Amino acid sequence: MQKKMGEAVARVARKVNDTVENKTDSLDLANCKLMTFPVGIYKAMRTVTEGIHCISLANNELKSLTSRFVTTFSQLRELNLAGNYLHRLPEEVTSLLHLRAINLSRNRFRRFPEPLATVATLETIDLEENEIAEVPVEKLASMASLRSLNLRANPVGPEVRLLVRPLVPFDLLLSPEEPVPKA
Repeated sequence: MQKKMGEAVARVARKVNDTVENKTDSLDLANCKLMTFPVGIYKAMRTVTEGIHCISLANNELKSLTSRFVTTFSQLRELNLAGNYLHRLPEEVTSLLHLRAINLSRNRFRRFPEPLATVATLETIDLEENEIAEVPVEKLASMASLRSLNLRANPVGPEVRLLVRPLVPFDLLLSPEEPVPKA
């Protein structure tokens, strides 16, 4: 058990060091069994955080994202949080002024993450395979940059199915309606 944990920590450290040493614009910590974003990474990356534009924390065990994460990586353009246990986002997400794409598929959202509706630069929101039943239709319709919203495999209500072009200026992806079982 401890050996596996040590290997996981070493893998995260290698990935962070690669990003810092090579001054790349992305950090890939997908599949690292992270339960939280390691606090030590903030210090290790302090010289390059402004240059990080893409972060993947996909397929970990994250239950929440801290406001510190969002404010530290304020230049993000893409954020992949697919395959975690998230059910809400911090309000500070609204300060991500460059964010174009966010992947929140395969998480535990029961409601549409409202802070996203105020991120003016968002072009793509992926919320496939969550538990979302209600969607803030009016707020989404006013998102000028939004091009694609994926709500497949969510128990969305019938009012969301009425959101068709030209009513909304983006592609809305939904699962086919289940046929009503015959009595």
